[in-house]
Amino acid sequence: MQRQPPISGVNDTSVEAAEIQSRLLGAMPPSRKISLVEDANRMARRLALAGIKLRFPAASTEQSVRLLMDLILGDELAAKVYGPLRGIPGP
Repeated sequence: MQRQPPISGVNDTSVEAAEIQSRLLGAMPPSRKISLVEDANRMARRLALAGIKLRFPAASTEQSVRLLMDLILGDELAAKVYGPLRGIPGP
């Protein structure tokens, strides 16, 4: 009987590859794991900002970042922190 991958929810990775990945992550120092998470977060923000710029090409950089904050914080908290959303050109 074949064992399930050690990482739940991974269906496209072989058991062997998942076990290797698990061993590598287990052996990795915490500082490196944090660095990888930070890199992933930075990339996610870049991708989200690129999507905003595609949907709102006339938006300024400041407006685009404000829209990004809506995605990250949610509309209500972003409005409390940055004020109401104003002057965003339509798509």
